[in-house]
Formats: sequence, structure tokens, C-alpha cells
Amino acid sequence: MLMFAVIIVVSGALTVGALWGLYGQLPNWLEGNLLALAGGALMISVVFELLQPAVIDSGVLIAGAFTLLGALVFSGVDYLIDEKLNAEGGTGLLAAITLDGVPENLALGVSLLSGNVMQVAALAGSILLSNLPEAAGGAKEMRKNGNSNKKVLMLWIGAAVLLSLAAILGKVFLKNVDDAIISAINCFAAGAVIASLATEVFPTAFKRGNHWAGISASIGLVLALALNQLGG
Repeated sequence: MLMFAVIIVVSGALTVGALWGLYGQLPNWLEGNLLALAGGALMISVVFELLQPAVIDSGVLIAGAFTLLGALVFSGVDYLIDEKLNAEGGTGLLAAITLDGVPENLALGVSLLSGNVMQVAALAGSILLSNLPEAAGGAKEMRKNGNSNKKVLMLWIGAAVLLSLAAILGKVFLKNVDDAIISAINCFAAGAVIASLATEVFPTAFKRGNHWAGISASIGLVLALALNQLGG
């Protein structure tokens, strides 16, 4: 029951975010600051929920190697999308969410195995905060680029389904997997998330929210830190 509740909340945020972007009326500065807040929250989640356990289980060298691999894969694909395929109008954010979301949701599925409800809530909450404004901004840009509301919504729903499947696979098929493999998946996810924050999330947040985005990111970080402390 917890698994499906988490999956619905986190992946459903993409659909809700897309609807918000297509039909909502929030000003750009507010969307930018919400995106920055989400990015700040994800920074804490990446460190405490993904990297720190991996370092304890597998050591700094292994954790660092797979983190760099995740960042390299994300950055490489993101480069191809932006520079070679000339993806514009929100497609970059859709790609970013999908690319970092698959390993991220695999990691979320793995975290469900621990039975620590607050730990799961901390990671799920951070992903939720990130997905909602990212999807809203991406959907809005895609519509401005000439795509129909129906096409945009279907793309984001497809991404939500894909990420839900990733979380389910993480929960079901990684149940008896060695801790070293789980650590590698978590670190790969962390690297992809860090790269997406640097190339997609924070640049977009600054563009829309200006210098207030820095303050919002700090607020998100503090909120996620508080949630993490509640989880012990």
C-alpha cells in the first residue's frame, strides 16, 4: 500500500504539474522560485538518502565512481538533446526529468525495502517538490513552442507512467539484490540528479525567479534537512 501511495504521489506530480503549466496562471517569478525550492530540497535528499548510505556500504571510491558515471550519462544525453537535436520549448526539462527520474525512482523503490517510513517520505517529498514545478515549466514552454495541449499532456503522462514503472521495478526486482548493486544504483541516480540540477533546474529557476531563486533554494534545502532529521 505504501509503495503505490508513494508512486502515485511522486509520478502523479508530473501529470498535475503539466496541467498546472497548461492551464494555470501562476507568474513566472513564482514558478521559478518554486523550482528553486524543489532543487534545494533535492540537494539534501541526494546526499542523505542516496550518497551517504552508499558511502557507508561501498566506500567513497565506488560511490564516487558511480556518481560520476550517472552525471556523465545524463550530461551526455542532455547535450545531444540540446545541441544536436535542438530540443527547445520545454523538451529539455522533459528529458531531464525522464533521464534522472528513472534511476531516481529505482532508488525510491529500493528505499521502500528499508521499511523506514520517514526515510521514504523524505526522498519521495523531495522528488515530488522537484517534479511538480519542473513539469509545469516544461509543459508551458512546450505549448509556447506550438504543441497542442493534448500532445503535451500525453507526453508528460507517458513520463509519469515510465517513472512509476521504474519505482515498481526497484521495489520488486531489487528486493534480494546485493547491497553493493543497490549502492551503485543509488549513486548513479545521485549523479544524474546533480547534473540535472546544474544544467536544467537551477538555470531555469534563475531565469524565471531571478536572484530570489537563491533564497528559495536555501529554504528548500532547510525544509528537506528538517524532514530528513525527522526520519532519524
